[in-house]
Amino acid sequence: MRARLACLAASLAMLAGCAPMGPDYRRPASELPERFADAAPAEGAASAAVAPDWWRLYGDAQLDRLVEAALAHNADLRLAAAQVEEAEAVLREAFAVLAPQIDLGATSARSRASRMTTQPVPAGVPVVGDNHRLALSSAYEIDFWGRLRRSAEAAQAQLMASRYGRDVIALSLSGTVVQGWFALRSLDAQIAVTREGLGVREESLALARARARGGLVSDLDVYQAEGARADAAVQLNELQRQRTALEHLLGTLSGRLDLRVPPGELQAMPEAPLPPPGLPSALLDRRPDIRQAEAGLQAANARIGVARAAMMPTISLTGTFGGQSSALSDLLAGGARIWSIGFGLSLPIFDAGRLQARLEQTEARERQALIAYQKAAETAFREVADALVDNERGAQAERELQARVAAARNTSRLARTRYEGGYSGYLEVLDALRSQNDAELALIRSRQARLAYSVDLMKALGGGWSDGPEPSAEARNGERSRSSSR
Repeated sequence: MRARLACLAASLAMLAGCAPMGPDYRRPASELPERFADAAPAEGAASAAVAPDWWRLYGDAQLDRLVEAALAHNADLRLAAAQVEEAEAVLREAFAVLAPQIDLGATSARSRASRMTTQPVPAGVPVVGDNHRLALSSAYEIDFWGRLRRSAEAAQAQLMASRYGRDVIALSLSGTVVQGWFALRSLDAQIAVTREGLGVREESLALARARARGGLVSDLDVYQAEGARADAAVQLNELQRQRTALEHLLGTLSGRLDLRVPPGELQAMPEAPLPPPGLPSALLDRRPDIRQAEAGLQAANARIGVARAAMMPTISLTGTFGGQSSALSDLLAGGARIWSIGFGLSLPIFDAGRLQARLEQTEARERQALIAYQKAAETAFREVADALVDNERGAQAERELQARVAAARNTSRLARTRYEGGYSGYLEVLDALRSQNDAELALIRSRQARLAYSVDLMKALGGGWSDGPEPSAEARNGERSRSSSR
């Protein structure tokens, strides 16, 4: 009998190695264009690979330290890391189910039997006795249909989705910090220009008052000069308020609530390199959000196998080995030995369509995951295309604004000369100063926008680009397996 049970157990274990139920995952075919049509040659274009710490391309040590602090202390990123740890524990649990579970049980009891029952205790048998039991028990489900293996596959894909989700937050966080830094430096430049303009307006106000005292102009020029000076002061105060608020935001993102940033130069920051022309759309595979969506699709695909296997019989083995006696000293004696081995089978016969409904739910979720993956790829393609156009058009706009600033400065200088010589009224000076102020602020904002566009491109490409071919789907799956084993 023992030999038969052992043979049955060995046969079932061999059957457990059969291919699991459900479809094996295959990456959906890409319907995106092979190239970005808007990846035209541009100044600063380079084919060299961009490292993951792409923000160092801007050559600002303070910015580097701020991004590193954000990646180390930001609350959202720490929350994502804790979620990854949870997913890792879920995966370990899913693989642990594939192995038998062994439990150690021990009981000790003292009891008295009744003499007043239908079958009384025979004479000479004590009614009070002890019972001690020590046994190892085991239960093992034979994964004949692959339900447990598909569950582990889904847990592994979910772990990778959590890791990619953490990378999504890290990429978004670093991009937000860098763009916030550029906005801060832009405000520094705008404050400097506005403060300089305020000084010019104060000089113009002093000149208007002197000319009014000399009877050369009316008090109207003085009132206009006072209004222009007040406008500049209000503008300066608002820019300083915005800078303080942005400084607080950067402090929150980096986990440094007492952050104080000294003023700096925006124009001194170099532009990040642009990708080479003919950029392949395969570079979108670097984006963690696309990989996260694909991992979610893999998990949904594996859960179909779990739902299908749930409709099949559940086969399990149970066993017990130990000892039982009335005296603790005899518990390990040969006569006290107890053992059992069993085989169990459970087959769903009637469930009113519940298991079929669950299968259809998993298939519908798999289709939803497929659509989400396709949408993520399409969105990524659009974001890269937009960033490429923004960088190209931003460079053209900056060149035009530089010409506008030069013309506005010449106009302002000529208008003040004409006013001092008595050839024109103060209104002409006001218009010239206002035009110069607007042009200079527009140029600063354009510079900030160009730097922000370069960050958008880095984020859209998943943190830069490589100078070699992107890894294949098989290589990525191998990378996932190695990461999970670690």
